Amino acid sequence: MLPQKIYTSRILILDFGSQYTQLLARCIRGIGVYCKLLAWHASEKEIREFNPNGIILSGGPESSISHNSPRVVNYIFHAGVPILGICYGMQVMAVQLGGTVQSSNKREFGSAQITVTKNSPLLPPIFHNTNTDKKIVMDVWMSHSDHVSQIPSDFIAIAHTEKCPVVIMTNETKRFYGVQFHPEVTHTPQGLSLIKQFVQIICQCKALWTTKNIIDDIIKDIKNQIATERVMLGLSGGVDSLVTALLLHHAIGDRLICIFIDNGLLRLGEANHLTTMFSNCFSLNIIHIKAEKRFLDALIGVQEPEAKRKTIGRVFIEIFEEEAVRIGNVQWLAQGTIYSDVIESGITSTSQTHIIKSHHNVGGLPKKMRLKLLEPLKTLFKDEVREIGLKLGLSNSILYQHPFPGPGLSIRVLGEVKKEYCDLLRSADSILIEELHKANLYKKINQAFTVFLPIRSVSVIGDNRKYDWVIAIRAVETTDFMTAQWTNLPHEFLRTVSNRIINEIHSISRVVYDISSKPPATIEWE
Repeated sequence: MLPQKIYTSRILILDFGSQYTQLLARCIRGIGVYCKLLAWHASEKEIREFNPNGIILSGGPESSISHNSPRVVNYIFHAGVPILGICYGMQVMAVQLGGTVQSSNKREFGSAQITVTKNSPLLPPIFHNTNTDKKIVMDVWMSHSDHVSQIPSDFIAIAHTEKCPVVIMTNETKRFYGVQFHPEVTHTPQGLSLIKQFVQIICQCKALWTTKNIIDDIIKDIKNQIATERVMLGLSGGVDSLVTALLLHHAIGDRLICIFIDNGLLRLGEANHLTTMFSNCFSLNIIHIKAEKRFLDALIGVQEPEAKRKTIGRVFIEIFEEEAVRIGNVQWLAQGTIYSDVIESGITSTSQTHIIKSHHNVGGLPKKMRLKLLEPLKTLFKDEVREIGLKLGLSNSILYQHPFPGPGLSIRVLGEVKKEYCDLLRSADSILIEELHKANLYKKINQAFTVFLPIRSVSVIGDNRKYDWVIAIRAVETTDFMTAQWTNLPHEFLRTVSNRIINEIHSISRVVYDISSKPPATIEWE
């Protein structure tokens, strides 16, 4: 059994499919309180089994006044625990408890300022400014077209905007609260403080979800699950798989066998660097398999991104299972899958989440596998994984290296993958990363890479007309990789990188810079 104390305080989020739900969960865990996501249609039995200290109803893309729009099981309103409804969640609460929601032609999307008319334990002790009329106001982030027009009879409205008559509603006796804005986003400056008030003051949760407790929790779970069996780990070189390796090594020691597969889709010089580092610095038992031709042959003619991911996932599993037979007595395949991988692949209990892309080690895995799958990090966010890595002794230079996707360069070469394209992309990417370090920019952005575009562009080199390939540069800033802003890199830096790529790589004629944010664009191009 996992140590029970880490779960003594817990919050349940019922997810209506908001793009911010995962951010909300991370905010609560950042406070030090465990939380779990279930779909909005979770049953009374599931909720009773989880036994939460409090329940949060998330936002969502549906209209609460539409026929058959999502509703929660009525049990939650009689469970005797505090409830916080956010945006759509507030509207559902209002409708199910006897209030009214209506559509408005005065929609609110983006920054807004609410006027607070009455205090509440939900509001941070020092949350307010005053406007020119000496009224208490609060800056928030709105995203709604429907609004609560009539609150349930036992609620009071304590905040409004010019367009929305009810922005916060409360029933202090039952400890039910609704907010029309999104406190979980950074655009609501006092939002985290409001969430803390709900979780710590109203729900009386204690901060037990700490890095040390999580590590102890995972190691104990691995020991119970694995018993005396052997585990094979697909080591990719990224932070997630390395932290997984260290946790497994702590739990089962020499019964862990790490398989590093050079699939020909890695960055320049990466295979040699990684195998040397893993073997020498972390004393891991590593088997290095060179399989470039096998992967590139499997990718011939494959252009669609999802098909590429599934092809790579299939070949990885084939190799792992072959190695398991060769080594003998291997029952488990471990992977560094984290929560965002699961979410973006649509493999969650929150069925409203749409599939954005299959990760080669999640949605890209074959349905039938001989090995049992072990994913110790699959419920953790990236920053939680980094905190664990730091506790286990990894350096910041390793923990904060820019992420590299499991499918490697295959999703940075648009369309069909060829060795020629990968070699060009490796060289361009190496130049970009080298210049980022030179300019002291590498640590200031969260992810940067180049993309090979299978289109040709005219250029003039040495008075000769050239018709060659195009490279795109991508650089983003993000806290959770669920949303991201493109980085405004200095023009002089971009000029230097572009000149080097075009001058040093003979088959590149043009360099472009990607200025798309996530959403709507994803961080990777495929």
